[in-house]
Amino acid sequence: MSTTLSHLISEVPDVLSVSGDTTITAPVVEADADLQPGGVFVARRGLSTDGHDFIPRAIEKGAAAIVGERDLNDLPVPYVRVANAQEAIGRLAAAYHDFPARKLIVIGVTGTDGKTTTSTLIHTVLQQVTDNGAGLISTVSAELGSTSADTGFHVTTPGAPQVQGFLAQMASNGLTHAVLEMTSHGLAQGRLQGVDVDVAVMTNVTHEHLDYHGSFENYRAAKGRLFEMLAQSQRKPHQPKIAIINADDPNADFFAAFPADKVVRYGIHNPADVRAGEIYYLPETTQFEVEIRPVFEREYKTMEYVTPLAGEFNVYNVLAAISVGYSLHFNPNMIWAGIEALEGVPGRMQRIDEGQPFTAMVDFAHTPNALENALKAGRKMLRFGKKLIAVFGSAGLRDREKRRLMAEVAAKYAHFTILTAEDPRTESLDDILEAMAQGCIAQGGVEGKTFIRVPDRGEALYRACQMAQPGDIVMACGKGHEQSMCFGTVEYPWDDREALRAALRGTPLKTLPTAT
Repeated sequence: MSTTLSHLISEVPDVLSVSGDTTITAPVVEADADLQPGGVFVARRGLSTDGHDFIPRAIEKGAAAIVGERDLNDLPVPYVRVANAQEAIGRLAAAYHDFPARKLIVIGVTGTDGKTTTSTLIHTVLQQVTDNGAGLISTVSAELGSTSADTGFHVTTPGAPQVQGFLAQMASNGLTHAVLEMTSHGLAQGRLQGVDVDVAVMTNVTHEHLDYHGSFENYRAAKGRLFEMLAQSQRKPHQPKIAIINADDPNADFFAAFPADKVVRYGIHNPADVRAGEIYYLPETTQFEVEIRPVFEREYKTMEYVTPLAGEFNVYNVLAAISVGYSLHFNPNMIWAGIEALEGVPGRMQRIDEGQPFTAMVDFAHTPNALENALKAGRKMLRFGKKLIAVFGSAGLRDREKRRLMAEVAAKYAHFTILTAEDPRTESLDDILEAMAQGCIAQGGVEGKTFIRVPDRGEALYRACQMAQPGDIVMACGKGHEQSMCFGTVEYPWDDREALRAALRGTPLKTLPTAT
């Protein structure tokens, strides 16, 4: 693909100065390691490094042009100075790939919890309706049509160049729709700039990432950027801009206030356009009825849905996907078939079966709200007199307040809790476990009786499986699908699902530095 630097920067606001023009024959990147000769290197300031320091190396590797924020002179290639490189890179990458999002119907999904499951549900419905013509970028992977790609160990929204590259592959593969999971970090850091959104979905907003955003209001505003993008995106023929919002979330009105052609609310408890009732939580499935209100300008009967996904929170996720389907005027029977087709999402309430006489599950729950929802779902699945055993930790260099909050949740809803490691990074694991132990105690927990600390996660899962009796539930929370755990600055191989399988077979997984 070939274009010009002047064409790329025509899409960028707040260009402060330009020194020259040139032909661009390779993608826009923000890491010099990804640079191909003839490409554009965007230098931006990160949390720990400054991209401007890598400009000489980028030029050595063949960068045709540089974009940055510093006032630089005498570079041997054209230089574009912008007010905000973080905001510019997505637009530059979109322009290089000829704006792939404008060739697709794009559904963006944001929220604290449920983003991956909701995105996957929407994708499954779209696959039914479009005859496999839909793409997906989520925590788990990027589904691009004929190929798939890994989206990283701990990153739910890839960098802007990767997002635009994935969308370009989807368009090239003939796909018609794309579903994008959008995190608050990704939105706040401009990784989604240049994506034209047609449908914006909000799952919920609860306590999370306050270490990064500084306040709940800032965190909510970051989520709100998706709905700003919805209003500002280029319009596509015969495709209205649609906002889909959880009516039972206290922040529903905040998101509904953003401009949209149509606002659709879904829920269980409050009045909603798509509302679930008659919900039955069975050991293997969840069954419920869905009533559709006249907002869709067509008459629909109440339909019964069945999903293997467990818990009330997954009913909300299903309702969000149904709302997207009806908003895009899909056949109700195809929506129903899409919901039924999804057997599960990797690392989300995923059952692990090694022939044991109790239930073992892995879930990504790593926020107080998500943990509460997961444990509540587990309690509803238990037979009388049986126990729920929870194993989880809390990440280092992240929101410290949730360590206490999550421990309090576990003390309230689990019969027994094992506190363990979860990406301690450069913090003291003992200090993290102490903060969590105090949270258990504050909620009436007694160490040695209702909870214990086991620093090594492999050993923690092994002990949980050893103490489980027939009919009990062991739930490993916090890591889900992730493939590594960070101690210090090193990512060690780790998969909760493999660790739980090993524990069920009678041997702790020993890939972490805490293993003895």
